[in-house]
Amino acid sequence: MKIVDRVLGYLLALGAILHGVGSWAAYHGQPVTLLWALATSYAVLLLAALNLLRSARPADHALAWVSFAGCVIWIGFVLWFGILIHNMLDFRPLTHLVLTAFLAAFSLRGVRRPAK
Repeated sequence: MKIVDRVLGYLLALGAILHGVGSWAAYHGQPVTLLWALATSYAVLLLAALNLLRSARPADHALAWVSFAGCVIWIGFVLWFGILIHNMLDFRPLTHLVLTAFLAAFSLRGVRRPAK
C-alpha cells in the first residue's frame, strides 16, 4: 500500500506541474489571473510534498493530520471548481478529486495507526 500511496502523491505533483504549464499557456497575457493560477499550482505541489513526506514517516501523527486537513480543503476547492464549470466529470476536477480522496484516506489511516 505504501507504493500506491507514493504513486498517488507523485501523480498529484504531476497534476500540479501540468496545471502550472496549462496556466502559463492560457493566462500568460493576464498577469493577475496567472498569479492566482500559479499560486494554486504551488499549493497543490506543497500538498503533494506533504503527502509524500507523510508516506515516508508513518508514525508521525501530526503530519498525517496536516496532510488530511490539506486534502479535505483541496477536495472542497476541486468540488467548487467542478460546480463553477458545470461539469464534475471534467477530467481536471475528476482526477484531482480521485487522487486527493485516496490521499486523504491514506492520511486518515496514518492518523489511526498506533504510535510507536
